[in-house]
Amino acid sequence: MAAPVRRRTRARELALQFLYTLELRGLEALGEVGEFVDHHTKRSPDSKGKPEVREYAIRLVHGVEERRDELNTWIERIAANWRLERMAHIDRNVLRLAVYELLYVPEVPFKVVINEAIDIAKRFSTSQSGSFVNGILDRARVLIESQRADGAEHPVPPDPSAGPAGSAASSSVDLLRQPPAPTPRPRARRARPDAAPARAASPLPDPGALGDSDAPSAGEDFPLPDQY
Repeated sequence: MAAPVRRRTRARELALQFLYTLELRGLEALGEVGEFVDHHTKRSPDSKGKPEVREYAIRLVHGVEERRDELNTWIERIAANWRLERMAHIDRNVLRLAVYELLYVPEVPFKVVINEAIDIAKRFSTSQSGSFVNGILDRARVLIESQRADGAEHPVPPDPSAGPAGSAASSSVDLLRQPPAPTPRPRARRARPDAAPARAASPLPDPGALGDSDAPSAGEDFPLPDQY
């Protein structure tokens, strides 16, 4: 049972990498997805798993691109005050992949989809991306399950006029919206005449930034594992 799960994890990673490439190069590169997956799986020791990885990765890429507008609507309406342009490139593509699976891949349990997305976001994006992705996807899960329980054949994005009920309120997403608290300035100590001069402290990066500094540049590969 472990092998198929690992293969689909690999497929999700490759799909994420190719979707990121599409944002850089444009949709004219979509036809290269098969060649891309073949290139990144040719050295895999799991030769029997290559067809499954290839099929699922291509399915995800084409599915996300065909329904990109719908997936973007789901994400933006749940993550109120967070437009896609403000999200890190990797974060928004992880969300598109996961929302597509929640809506259109019923054979995969919701819990598996969300956990996989969180792990991939933590691995390839910023330290806060796991919480950000978790907050949005958990709300998407609740809305999809509720609509399906009411008999909806195809769930629709939440109505923005519904207020907090349609957004990821009271979740980790709200924590990311809050500006970081100001850091108190330490009080200067009076140096003793015989004290050695203090070394300047190195500046620390801003842990609240959700930028793309961790995203690979054009043509750079993600550090993908060698095995499934």
